Amino acid sequence: MGLFGGFFKAFGGKPKADRQTFSMVPRRLNARYDAAVTSPENAAHWAMADGLSADAGQTAGVRRTLRNRSRYESQNNSYCRGIVLTLANDTVGTGPMLKLSTGQDDVDRIIEKRFHRWMERISMPAKLRTMVQAEVVDGESFGLLVNNQRLGDGVQLDVRLVEADQVASPYRFMSPQEVDGIEYDDDGNPVFYRVLKRHPGALTGLSLVEADDIPAENVMHLFRQDRPTQHRGIPEITPAIPLFAMLRRYTLATLSAAETAADFAAVLYTTTPANDLPDVVPFEPLNIKPRSMMAIPEGWQLGQMQAEQPTTTYGAFKTEILNEIARVLSMPFNIAACNSSAYNYSSGRLDHQTYFKSLRVRRENIRVTVLDRVFRAWADEAAQILGVIPDGAGPIEEWEWSWVWDGNEHIDPSAEASAQVMRLEANTTTLAAEYAKLGLDWEAALEQRAREYKKLQELGLPLPVPPMPQADPASKDGGKAPAGDYPGAQIEDAVS
Repeated sequence: MGLFGGFFKAFGGKPKADRQTFSMVPRRLNARYDAAVTSPENAAHWAMADGLSADAGQTAGVRRTLRNRSRYESQNNSYCRGIVLTLANDTVGTGPMLKLSTGQDDVDRIIEKRFHRWMERISMPAKLRTMVQAEVVDGESFGLLVNNQRLGDGVQLDVRLVEADQVASPYRFMSPQEVDGIEYDDDGNPVFYRVLKRHPGALTGLSLVEADDIPAENVMHLFRQDRPTQHRGIPEITPAIPLFAMLRRYTLATLSAAETAADFAAVLYTTTPANDLPDVVPFEPLNIKPRSMMAIPEGWQLGQMQAEQPTTTYGAFKTEILNEIARVLSMPFNIAACNSSAYNYSSGRLDHQTYFKSLRVRRENIRVTVLDRVFRAWADEAAQILGVIPDGAGPIEEWEWSWVWDGNEHIDPSAEASAQVMRLEANTTTLAAEYAKLGLDWEAALEQRAREYKKLQELGLPLPVPPMPQADPASKDGGKAPAGDYPGAQIEDAVS
């Protein structure tokens, strides 16, 4: 039976003589993808498709061209400008608030207040909005952690923004581990960034080869990474740049056609043979007196240009193009166009849910790339200045913190308030989570609410909820009123 025959028998198989023989030659797979087929009909459409890597397809020249065209549309197209500004305002708002947790509530409030005051001094919210705009229009934005002596005796940390054009290699030949001004180590971590001392488009006499090597720990590089090996960003509105141009061209063409039709008050035309034409010079403009009756030359008739502009499809065309443009940024049409006339309650909520999710993703990227790093740098410097960090805060490595962003207004406040009550009663949410949706600090809000209750009682004004019932001193609980027996008890318990 042989060795292999015994092997098959030992494992319940059949010897070679008793089983079917299978060929080891691989069979040809005849499956095919329609999208992989090149035909005369689609050859031109896919002619520009390539297999370049992310960095090879997004060279410095390609990114420069995309930046310039994107900036041009942002500066000249009102829709593009409005979309970018709206996205930056909705993402950053008035600026995130720090919510610190060191284990000491008093210490947390002091540090939060001092950090917030520092953010106002360096205009951090405005810089964050600028970084978001640069990420959308330029493809990336850079923030440098620098020292600013003008900030006074306290923390002198500052954030200086530079454009993507200024982070570049000043030399023609780069090392294998450098990607247009960013040097990486063997593990793929950025080591330092080469920042040109002047913008390539600046009108100064400095040489373009003069650059500073900034350590990576002092550089915040904000961009959307679409491919695993991508190291530099391209404008997020890149697919929409031709659409913006098309939108403006169609608008200008429609306006030109309407003006052309309006420029001619009347037209003289005739069907008389050329040899029999009366004494009228063709294409010669004639002055027509207003509010008068005139005789038309023999053989000629008076006609007017028909007002066919704008066409009936003008509004529909702009709507479809603008909707396609806004899809690049996950923005609903009514926000991009500032027009909700065609929306109802349900469609508005559905579109806004997708938009709000994209804002949360963008805020998370800002938190990791910018905010957390800025706060750590501020805390490290503040810890070296006497009196900035109160005693009892503990080591910075053990701190926990989060960021509270501006809330989004609900289109039906009454329905949302009822839903909040239901979620709180079912213990499926927390006061911190609900206040965070409104962009508020829950502890500060409750403390303010308690002060308002107390002030209303002092002034003898009616309370929005029934007052706390008076406790019986002879009761078993020592005169303490039962918790939760009246509306607003949770607020007062939280404050106390």
